[in-house]
Order: sequence, then structure tokens, then C-alpha cells
Amino acid sequence: MRALTEREIRTAFVNCTKGEAKRLSIPHDLAERPWDDLDFLGWRDPGAPDRAYLVTELDGRPTALALRCSGATSWQTRRSMCSICLTTHTGGVSLMVAAKAGKAGQQGNSVGVYMCDDLACPLYVRGKKDAGVGARLPESLTLEEKIQRTVTHLTAFIARVTA
Repeated sequence: MRALTEREIRTAFVNCTKGEAKRLSIPHDLAERPWDDLDFLGWRDPGAPDRAYLVTELDGRPTALALRCSGATSWQTRRSMCSICLTTHTGGVSLMVAAKAGKAGQQGNSVGVYMCDDLACPLYVRGKKDAGVGARLPESLTLEEKIQRTVTHLTAFIARVTA
């Protein structure tokens, strides 16, 4: 993924208003992010722990989602798997809920997916970040195939939000 500017990210949100996109927290360290290793950039809002955001490029254009995160529950002490990158964590997966885009979202409709709490899926897939023993199950897929699977899962989630 190419490096994105704060302005590009703010204008890429498809499931919140322009005013909400203008007020949300964007990481200050965009220049230091490992863009070559990212299929999407995801971050949690440090001022609002129940909010998260992600941005990726679809058809050559940035597309971003505002997400709500589930709070900690007792099931998070068990091992669970991210639906996007298939990394398993003990207490490191949350239900991320995105309001649907457009009128459906304004009416309160939403779509959810279980994702890594830190939204670092691209780094887990590439082995750049370690989620601990047993986090990555042995597979016969190549790294490129694992990356493509992650992109396919994310694209499918975004398609459900924008449908």
C-alpha cells in the first residue's frame, strides 16, 4: 500500500459524516508507518478506546471505515481467531462493528467482524509482529497467498459495509 496523507485518509471514510471524519483521531506517525508491509492501516483511537479505524486502497482509491469495538468480556480470556488474517490470540480479538454506508447506516444498520484488537493483521501475516506461541497455524500457503487471503477477507467486509 502506498503512504497516505492525513487529508487522503479523512476524505476516504465511507461510513461516517464529513464532520465526524474531520474530528476523528488520525495517527501522528504516518511517515514512520511500514507502508510497504501494509495491506491496510488500522488504528485504535487513544482517546476513545471503543473506536477504531482502518483505511486501505480499493481500485486505486483510499477507502476508510470507522469501527466500534466490543468491550472486554469473559470470552476474551480464551483463544480466538481473527476473521481477517486468521491469527489466533488469547484475549486479542474483538468484534469490530461498522455502520453501513449511506441511508442504511443512518437507519442504524451495521456489519461486524472479529479482528485483531490492534488491527495489525498485515504485520502478523508477514511475521513482522508476533502474537505468541500458536498464533499462526502451520499452512502450506505461500506468503503471497496468505496476504491475498487477508486482502480478500478485508475486501469482503468492506463490500458488506458499502452494500
